Amino acid sequence: MEPSSDTEFDYLFKVLLIGDSGVGKSSILLSFTLNTFDDLNPTIGVDFKVKYFQVGGKKIKLAIWDTAGQERFRTLTSSYYRGAQGIIMVYDVTRRDTFTNLSEVWSKEIELYSTNQDCIRMLVGNKVDRENERVVTKKEGREFAKEHGCLFIECSAKTRDNVEKCFEELVLKILETPSLLEDSSKAIKRPMLQGSQLQTNTSTSSCC
Repeated sequence: MEPSSDTEFDYLFKVLLIGDSGVGKSSILLSFTLNTFDDLNPTIGVDFKVKYFQVGGKKIKLAIWDTAGQERFRTLTSSYYRGAQGIIMVYDVTRRDTFTNLSEVWSKEIELYSTNQDCIRMLVGNKVDRENERVVTKKEGREFAKEHGCLFIECSAKTRDNVEKCFEELVLKILETPSLLEDSSKAIKRPMLQGSQLQTNTSTSSCC
């Protein structure tokens, strides 16, 4: 992927990061958008960042929404599923409960709140840099993704391994889906305004 002009783009896509607190959602977001890594405090409500890049011969403006993993914030974030062309479910390969909750919590939330029937889902196993602490196998991740119709990748926000590839593969799949391309032309202006108002200082955003 190559950087694109931040004034011209072919498509605007909205992507949501979901998963338990502490799995590394905000760290993945920072790694992708700012090429940096930091251990952060949990996200309060929702954070929002924009990334411009080129993939598949198209200039893309990606609006990425980083949601809080804690249960008490879920009523605040449910509305942010609206209009998302992509949803990334993140778990921590060193914490079994974060993987179990994908089916018990997060898949159910997608079914309940997602407004795009063709929304592309991606399963991401984070923290592969801590391989010696791994408790969720790559095979388990693949099997879950196959069962739920998701793309699948493992990554490390800390080393940036596969972080860019995660978003690239997701966007390429969205570009292959005509109904989602039609959605993108509507620009999602109102939620983006809300996101910019809610954006927090990245130094206090999150490690989840």
